[in-house]
Amino acid sequence: MTPADLVHRFYAEIWNRQSEEAAREVLAEDFRFRGSLGPERQGVDGFLEYVHSVHAAIADYVCIIDDLIEGPGRAAARMRFRGIHQAEFFGVAATGKQIEWAGAAFFTMEGARIEALWVLGDVDSVRRQLGVVAEARFD
Repeated sequence: MTPADLVHRFYAEIWNRQSEEAAREVLAEDFRFRGSLGPERQGVDGFLEYVHSVHAAIADYVCIIDDLIEGPGRAAARMRFRGIHQAEFFGVAATGKQIEWAGAAFFTMEGARIEALWVLGDVDSVRRQLGVVAEARFD
């Protein structure tokens, strides 16, 4: 399985469908995750807990790969994330709003498993959409 295949499976099955079975097949046992929405997670169980918490706050949550590049043991993706704000998120009670933001994901693979992932998401966009911060103006 190529790094690109692993990334596509990661988002389609683990993030979008919350498949614990796929997570245990695709992620290294000591998988390390660092994302913009929360603290660092280690291990498959720690990461799955994070996935479930995001889905609890954002209904119909999906990750969309807009661009993907790969090299030996590495991959990077330009992403979009979206869903409906249904529970507390960034300290804001459910608004029912559809929210969407962009990000970049950087993967490290070891053999046929993902060893580490670092995601940088546009959290300022999320905060603006939830009304936590005002829209920036440059006039």
